[in-house]
Amino acid sequence: MLGFDGALKAPGLARFGQGTGDIIGVQCYGTEESLTDCPYLWTTTSCRHNEDAAHPNPFEVRLVGGSNDAEGRVEIMHDGSWGTICDYSWDLRDARVVCRMLGFDGALDAPRFARFGQGSGRILLKYVNCDGNEDNLADCAHPGIRDYTSCGHTRDAGAICYSGTHPNPFQVRLVGGSNDAEGRVEVMHDGSWGTICDSWWDLRDATVVCRMRGFNGALDAPGSARFGQGSGRILLKYVNCDGKEDNLADCAHAGIERYTCSHTMDAGAICYSGAHPNPFQVRLVGGSNDAEGRVEVMYDGSWGTICDSWWDLRDARVVCRIAGFDGALDAPRSARFGQGSGRVLLTHVSCDGTEDNLADCAHAEIGRYTCSHSRDAGAVCYSGEPFQVRLTNGTTDSEGMVKVLYKGSWGTICDDNWDLRDARVVCKMLEFDGALAAPGRATFGAGSGKILLDDVGCRGTEDALAECYHQGIGVNNCEHDSDAGVICFTGGRIIWFFY
Repeated sequence: MLGFDGALKAPGLARFGQGTGDIIGVQCYGTEESLTDCPYLWTTTSCRHNEDAAHPNPFEVRLVGGSNDAEGRVEIMHDGSWGTICDYSWDLRDARVVCRMLGFDGALDAPRFARFGQGSGRILLKYVNCDGNEDNLADCAHPGIRDYTSCGHTRDAGAICYSGTHPNPFQVRLVGGSNDAEGRVEVMHDGSWGTICDSWWDLRDATVVCRMRGFNGALDAPGSARFGQGSGRILLKYVNCDGKEDNLADCAHAGIERYTCSHTMDAGAICYSGAHPNPFQVRLVGGSNDAEGRVEVMYDGSWGTICDSWWDLRDARVVCRIAGFDGALDAPRSARFGQGSGRVLLTHVSCDGTEDNLADCAHAEIGRYTCSHSRDAGAVCYSGEPFQVRLTNGTTDSEGMVKVLYKGSWGTICDDNWDLRDARVVCKMLEFDGALAAPGRATFGAGSGKILLDDVGCRGTEDALAECYHQGIGVNNCEHDSDAGVICFTGGRIIWFFY
């Protein structure tokens, strides 16, 4: 906006002096052309001017203590001195960013526990959390630079980098199954086969393994040594794929080590070719009408339920579409529609909401759960448009507190996570061109009646609020002093002045 090519840093704590007037909380992706395109709160009172934002230098990194320049203990420069990184939450995604900063193409491993020797001086970072695509470690989430004295240098983080294509893509095989499409997953490393610990192991990880073996996808991701216990080293743990990788080596994991996880936790995979052979049949039971109820799934000729761990609106959407509805209004948990009987078939279901069938969503192993029927998951579906919206208490018809009509009564929206993307959808529903702001904290006064929605999470491209994520109808932890509002516009754009 100011004519520069980019930004180096975003200092806080009023590095360039304290401002005056309203404080605007801003959250941008970085691809926007104007601050008006970023989600933000019009004003916030949770921040003071001694926290005014600006932008200092990206981290400089080096690798120390390795046998070559592509490996070593990760050290970062801060205030003229080198310091280390505590390995809490350190994984391959973090190491990838470090390696690319140093001119390499990627990371082979993210060693922990001072594999390359203990550093000295300050431990500057902890709980680094990159998605792996950042250009600099400074762009990754972390609690900030400080002296992390509670983490000793015995926990110094490291990285092993590579150039070119991945030099050691994993070779995998399936062992112990009744056919070549299933079995215990074993990985070749240093000339020997080893197994994978089933911690975090799910359908997305198994999908990558299956594609490596020439199959189209994964039916299941069994843990607990379903296909027998392996021998030798347990090579991988905390594997975390998004399901689209070409090789297991491209997935985040805790590094190749000798894990204390026992072979009773060896991970497996069940693969398929062609179209999914066992799409789930679902039904809704116990509701007041056919559009709501406890979600039950047909498996091996019997109906079972779903544990509500991780259950949310995205999962319910898939269920509702399978059942012939347009979408989901709510994803009730805690057996809202009564407790089922029989097996609890699924838990930790994780859909992105666009899948054609629940079988295509990530989930834990089918049918082996201690989750009780008191946690049976449900769904409330809709066809057409279930919500109407209106704005009240504004000085014009293009601004005000957002009120939502549901089942004949008007209610409000809590401002938790309320941002410009959500406001855009409301403004679009009211036939404005866009949103200028998403005020919270009852800027347009406190409403009355029910608070219908909380933690609304729109992408901004939806046509209606019903298409956005939320906690569920009436589920909130708010009072009306947190009622959300919007400021809409038609035609031109707001102009920002810097002085």
